[in-house]
Amino acid sequence: MDPALLSQQSRKYIRLDSVFPVEFQVVGLDGESQLSEWLQGFTRNVGKGGLCLEVNRLPQELIPLLNGRQVKLCLKIEMPAVNRPVSALASIVWVKEPDGNVSKYSLGLSYETIDRRQNAQIMFYARLKRMLIPVGAALILILAAGFLLGAYFNMKLIHSNKFMVEQLVKIIQESSIAKQKVKVITKDRSDLQMQIQTLESRIDTVEKEKMLFREKAKVEQFKTSQDIDDLSRQLNELVQTKALLQDGLIKLQQKESVVTEEFLHLEKRKASLEKANLDKMYHWLAIHQNPRTGLVISFEGDGEVADWAFIYDQSLAIQAYLILSDFVRAKKVLTFFARKADRQDGLFYNAYYTKDSNPAEFTVHCGPNIWLGIAIIQYGEKTKDNSFLKLAEEIAQSIISLQDKDKDGGIRGGPAVEWYSTEHNLDAYAFFNMLYKVTKNEQYRSARDKALNWLNLHTYDKMDIPIKRGKGDSTIATDTYAWSIAAIGPEKLEQIGMNPDMIMDFAEKNCAVEVVYRRPEGNVVKVKGFDFAPQRNLARGCVVSAEWTSQMVISFKIMADFYYKKNMIAKARSYDLKADNYLVGLGNMIISSPSASGQGDSCLPYATQENADTGHGWMTPKGRATGSVAGTAYALFAYYNYNPLQLKE
Repeated sequence: MDPALLSQQSRKYIRLDSVFPVEFQVVGLDGESQLSEWLQGFTRNVGKGGLCLEVNRLPQELIPLLNGRQVKLCLKIEMPAVNRPVSALASIVWVKEPDGNVSKYSLGLSYETIDRRQNAQIMFYARLKRMLIPVGAALILILAAGFLLGAYFNMKLIHSNKFMVEQLVKIIQESSIAKQKVKVITKDRSDLQMQIQTLESRIDTVEKEKMLFREKAKVEQFKTSQDIDDLSRQLNELVQTKALLQDGLIKLQQKESVVTEEFLHLEKRKASLEKANLDKMYHWLAIHQNPRTGLVISFEGDGEVADWAFIYDQSLAIQAYLILSDFVRAKKVLTFFARKADRQDGLFYNAYYTKDSNPAEFTVHCGPNIWLGIAIIQYGEKTKDNSFLKLAEEIAQSIISLQDKDKDGGIRGGPAVEWYSTEHNLDAYAFFNMLYKVTKNEQYRSARDKALNWLNLHTYDKMDIPIKRGKGDSTIATDTYAWSIAAIGPEKLEQIGMNPDMIMDFAEKNCAVEVVYRRPEGNVVKVKGFDFAPQRNLARGCVVSAEWTSQMVISFKIMADFYYKKNMIAKARSYDLKADNYLVGLGNMIISSPSASGQGDSCLPYATQENADTGHGWMTPKGRATGSVAGTAYALFAYYNYNPLQLKE
């Protein structure tokens, strides 16, 4: 065919991004006599007056007929979203034979008969497709640009968050060094001042002796010039030494002023970074809440429990949300337990899957359920929304059913166990105490007093170990010491014959450790905190628990408040100082979220060592960069001085 004619014809048609399937049959010029079977082709271009049909492998006997334009084609054009194909009769305008080895024929067709409305539909669709091609391409480009931009900003955010954590750790180290310098200089200054005072006293003594010799010489009339000269020489030496010491003191005071100013500047920066990291820690807790179930994954980084939500951790997350007045998130978690969660004997399973809300662990223990009840009471007090109070009372009734009625009031560890835990009974004491304050129901006061009676009889040993882990179990567990102060309070402990100072002192002497912690990014820092149990009993070496250290920080602050109220300022300040020192250790443990969804937000690992034996029948999570809800939430409690086991008055 003439190329010029082909180009002229092509300009009358609309190029399609996608093709229509077409069935066609070769017929005679009369439009009726059938010269072939129905064959398959595809549109390439369409126009109001016809179309371009592409056909693969035409039967050889038809090619001469088509080239000679001695035939017509009956068409059945398949249209998207149209039930029946469009029928048409068309004559051949031109034929383009295959190039090279390609067996594709192109036929330019002109309609002779076609329904006007159906033809309009074809043209509308063709024009729409032509218009959408650039629009679609533009949208793809916009989406691609948006994705790349989002990825860029997300990468910058992750980098910024990680940098913030690294800066905090660095500032903590620098501040600790500066603080130590201030201590050393202060001690040197104090020593110099003491030496100067001693010299001044010696100078005063020598001056008095010199005056006595002079008086004696006048009375007894004998020469004492040699003695007086010796005393004068001695006095001059003392005065010179004093001058040197005073000069050294001035220089030391100037150095102390510079170092103190540096320390205060670092402390100011540290406070600012701590606040920023606290916000990031809260954000980490928020973004790991499943939007559908409301549950928060307990560990981020340990693949074995990647989708698990332990109900103890849910209680802590709820209360962390409450501290920051995020009542919507707190309510979402509680709604899951009120409406969706499976139960056994009125109590919840220890853990659920965050995505589908099915139980992840078919174990029921009292402690986690009690903690959920505690979260409900704290939620009601903070929001004045008591819609979940009924659920808290249902939990309480199930716990009371496991409390010894005819014995000493102890609460078993769960429906299917016979052991008694100090931790669970401390939780129960706090829970029933809160319920009684809220409802004034005497049943809860009775249950509270029974739990305290059991604790006094079986776990508070005044002579040997202050607090046993459980009935007949003298193992030391750090959390039972911290929670005794937090749940019962120092005043009540004194009333039942316990010494709260001895409890705190025993825990610190036996469970406080300092470890070398290799952070996920590789640098090494020293962390002072609390182990799960006395290190001497474990072969794994020292481990600092972020959660249990935070519990002890809260208890130190409770003890400080206790002594401030008694106007015992020095003792109160000593407890405040301990709390602050262990908070520094927690700051050294803050890490960046390891997941893409975490965006590098700040969080805390459960412990300084992964997969470590706690000494209490379970291991710490796997992964050096595993973020922990319990570690992170309790650290927030410690920084904000929030005691979950008492209602704030």
